Amino acid sequence: MIWKPDVTVAAVLETEGRFLLVEEITQQGLRFNQPAGHLEESESLLDASVRETLEESGYIYAPQAVLGIYQWKSPEKTFLRFAFTGTIISHDPDRRLDEGIIRAIWLTPEEIREKPCRSPMVLQCVEDYLADRRYPLDIINHYPIQKEQA
Repeated sequence: MIWKPDVTVAAVLETEGRFLLVEEITQQGLRFNQPAGHLEESESLLDASVRETLEESGYIYAPQAVLGIYQWKSPEKTFLRFAFTGTIISHDPDRRLDEGIIRAIWLTPEEIREKPCRSPMVLQCVEDYLADRRYPLDIINHYPIQKEQA
């Protein structure tokens, strides 16, 4: 058996002291998470983060920094999360959200600390954001698939 972690992305977005989270249905019941999801084949980490944020919250954002890279072993699997932060560009409040997402919600750090989160990475990302941890986007390199030359 070949072991490999699930590669995921997350957007940590803050405005006026509140962070964008989604409330979602999980096997453990309702949980809170940043807009996050799995990297798809041939997709860059940045593109995945923007896509997942739109699909789960209706917000479009421009990534500006890497917040951190997180590894977490749940009882079922291991996750490798790439978290980004940036600026919100627009919001479509009428957009249908991904299946399993109840709502997008803005919460203070104190409220997040009291909520049942999907993983310990959720609060850690908020704490890292509050500690001003930021890394330049150019630390990540993406090499798109090259079409075969004729």
